[in-house]
Amino acid sequence: MRQIAIYGKGGIGKSTTTQNLTAGLAENNKNIMVVGCDPKADSTRLLLGGLHQETVLDTIRNGNIQVELQDLIKIGYKNIRCVESGGPEPGVGCAGRGIITAINMLENLGAYDDTLDYVFYDVLGDVVCGGFAMPIREGKAKEIYIVASGEMMALYAANNICKGIAKYALKGEVRLGGIICNSRNVDNEIDLLRAFSSEINSQLIYLIPRNNIVQHAELSRKTVIEYRSDSEQADEYRALAKAVDENDKFTIPKPIEAERLEKLLFEHGMMEVSGNYKI
Repeated sequence: MRQIAIYGKGGIGKSTTTQNLTAGLAENNKNIMVVGCDPKADSTRLLLGGLHQETVLDTIRNGNIQVELQDLIKIGYKNIRCVESGGPEPGVGCAGRGIITAINMLENLGAYDDTLDYVFYDVLGDVVCGGFAMPIREGKAKEIYIVASGEMMALYAANNICKGIAKYALKGEVRLGGIICNSRNVDNEIDLLRAFSSEINSQLIYLIPRNNIVQHAELSRKTVIEYRSDSEQADEYRALAKAVDENDKFTIPKPIEAERLEKLLFEHGMMEVSGNYKI
């Protein structure tokens, strides 16, 4: 069983990428569980056709003391098992506790059985502290992929995530599998991502081209693979799934200094020498 955590800057398309990636794997008869680690509980929405499933923390808050596995797992597209950890009431408590509670409960109830090929953790934004780091801190996820783009803040977040991975890699088996570029069509994006990946001792494992069909699929509450199975974008997600499935390059990342990151942006035409972004 391969356990994979997906991190990335908030709003980068991490949950959409994860759900389309797992749909591609499921087409090849892989048995998969997706654990949503975001209090918004939207990590499995496209796999479930828009269903807002009850989260693990909601189940506990509702007073269900005889929790069974079927109370926590909903079956989605191609039999993908879907779980949402949930979070506390707004303004109360730490959302990271939901991840810890959910994973511990799933383990105790036998969710991680021998039939699973993959478990994916879709983790909130670029937070790698506290409960949000649990999938890598506790050695649950051995593989990490970072969703990024050619934008400065996306790369800044990716570099920051690498700092957390490097820290936990020193005392465990967690490794970075690569950068997934969710393209924003910015200048010299693929060259910049390749250079950044090389700088941090990793690889650009795939670039997903920008296509409005992704938004259309989301409005239809489906992955692109389910919405338009014959589309070029569906084939892109299938190719991403193949790249992840066949990946054998896992490294301890070497995060770079902020000055070096800015220099990379200068070198690839993303910023003017004055430090202002191009318009």
